Amino acid sequence: MPGGIKTVAPGDTYAGTAQLSERLQLLGDLPQGGSFDSYSGALVEAVKHFQARHGLAADGKLDATTLRELNTPFSACVQQIDDALERWRWMPTEFQQPPVLVNIPEFRLRAYSEDHQLALSMNVIVGKAAPTQTPVFTDDIRFIVFRPYWNVSPGILRRTVIPGIVKSSGYIARERFEVTDSSGRVVSANDDLVAGLRSGKYSIRQKPGPTNALGLIKFIFPNSHSVYLHSTPSTELFSKSRRDFSSGCIRVEKPAELAGFLLRNQLDGQQPWTVALAQIAMDSGKDNRQVNLTVKVPVLILYVTAVAEEDGTVHFFDDIYGHDKRLNALLAKGPPYP
Repeated sequence: MPGGIKTVAPGDTYAGTAQLSERLQLLGDLPQGGSFDSYSGALVEAVKHFQARHGLAADGKLDATTLRELNTPFSACVQQIDDALERWRWMPTEFQQPPVLVNIPEFRLRAYSEDHQLALSMNVIVGKAAPTQTPVFTDDIRFIVFRPYWNVSPGILRRTVIPGIVKSSGYIARERFEVTDSSGRVVSANDDLVAGLRSGKYSIRQKPGPTNALGLIKFIFPNSHSVYLHSTPSTELFSKSRRDFSSGCIRVEKPAELAGFLLRNQLDGQQPWTVALAQIAMDSGKDNRQVNLTVKVPVLILYVTAVAEEDGTVHFFDDIYGHDKRLNALLAKGPPYP
């Protein structure tokens, strides 16, 4: 495909329509046969289909990113599939319950029912490519917290909170923060606050509510990485095609639906948990309310850049953390493998 051109929008004249249609037919995004005099109609729809399969904004515009993906050698796509199969080989093969699955480079969460059918799917936001990547591991979701506090991590405390306090005396109140001592008791901010935060004498937490950094709910699977699923007040980021914006935790697009799914076989008092009841607990329920799952649900956080859907469509995603690149370099050396 010819590169180095300005973005071609649907309806524009484009000299490369013959090459474009040939490539899209080879890739399976465009039915065989037919010719195109302009960039319009079925050709645009095929580009949108291709963009969706490659984690791009499906707007039908032939921009530099789309052309780069179209020009990717088929051998590179085959390598991505090989890498995905290799990674799946490392995964557990049996779970006591169907897992909640998060694929990092796809920015996608899927949950499965007892009969192993897809029950829920949503966009997610994962850790920044550097320096706060979301780790790859598996664990069990054990409890949910509605309207949680956000306990600020030491890294964010150093990078953001302490400079904010130094810069403005109203920073703590504006951000709805509380200062706590080593026992978790709320204390008054005083002159030695910054020194106490730096030494670990004091900690910072954000009060529950709609503007809390964790949103109105978090899903906990205790682990050494201090990573969990949670909602977010910054919902506009879910519309981005690339969604690595977090400090390592995973933000979910449809938190009430996920809570309703995980609690679907439990009661809240005399009422069965539903999506609507979960939303009420988020919006107007008790602050920092913990609800334990009667049955732990596995969560699998994995990293594969090629995904085959049930209809046979294969999707490809950028190697945002460079894990595939490192895997290929390691395998190229041959055994023994670490």
